[in-house]
Amino acid sequence: MSVSSSALTSNEAPRLVTIFGGSGFVGRHLVRAFAKQGWRVRVAVRRPDLAFHLQPLGGVGQIQAVQANLRYPASVASAVQGADLVINLVGLLTQSGRQSFEAVQVFGARGVARAAAAAGVPALIHMSTIGADVNSASVAAASRGRGEAAVQEAFPAAMITRASVIFGPEDTFFNRFATLARILPALPLIGGGETKFQPVFVGDIAEAMVRLASGAGMPGTVYEFGGPEVASFKSLMQFVLAQTERKRLLLPVPFAGARLMALATEILNTVSLGLLPPEFLTTRDQVTLLETDNIVSPAAEALGHTLRGLGITPTAFEAVAPAYLQRYRKGGEFDRTRVA
Repeated sequence: MSVSSSALTSNEAPRLVTIFGGSGFVGRHLVRAFAKQGWRVRVAVRRPDLAFHLQPLGGVGQIQAVQANLRYPASVASAVQGADLVINLVGLLTQSGRQSFEAVQVFGARGVARAAAAAGVPALIHMSTIGADVNSASVAAASRGRGEAAVQEAFPAAMITRASVIFGPEDTFFNRFATLARILPALPLIGGGETKFQPVFVGDIAEAMVRLASGAGMPGTVYEFGGPEVASFKSLMQFVLAQTERKRLLLPVPFAGARLMALATEILNTVSLGLLPPEFLTTRDQVTLLETDNIVSPAAEALGHTLRGLGITPTAFEAVAPAYLQRYRKGGEFDRTRVA
């Protein structure tokens, strides 16, 4: 299936976008961005009753939550009917039970692409992650790679976006380590903290998606999104401690030792029937991911398949994160020190 970018810029209004996983962290920012542009937004989620918080992001009747589960093709097919654009944001940090990497990031991704193609949807955007590679030693990254391949096979014109670690008020990166710093006497630096990241602001990703949907994107292209600077894991932990005003030991842990620590948390999570707080759960697969830098590739930079290539100036994490990290200080958001 092929499609030109002009298919995304129809003057017929209002256009309809179906967003799978639209109630999550990235999703709620995406819903807001498309609603502001006048799109009707159909949010496809497993539990529509838990997506009511999205209603204030648009006008009356503009945002609708519908039931869809990527493991059930019929529900996916129903969710994409009549859409001008489909976006799949669904992904996993860890797998558990039926919510496995294979079920969600491969089978589910393929199902969305096939349903969109069968329904004649003009355009599809599939969100993946930097590091997605069918040959990766990480189970999660390998499944992401297979998912991308499945999407491209079923819907060749699909645009795929890969992001480095995403930050914003509800993120699971800075907030996670700020929580740990509030509780633990030390933070582990897996692999010595040398892994490089390129934190990207969730608002920039939402803006990029809107631009891709408005004709700026090239069908069948892979885009990589990262922030304006590359930072080591150690420097990011130092940033968290500085913003939360916590003095904690940064303890270098070799990858072998980190795998043992991760195994212990996996066992504890299993024994507790999954009740271990997510901030404390680290898996061996996540340790494997940390062996590879998570930054935009030189190829994407050269081709302009980046935020800047879409005309977006990336937002630095230092400009946004302090505002929501201050609540982790001893005095919380009412600490006498104010963030400008």
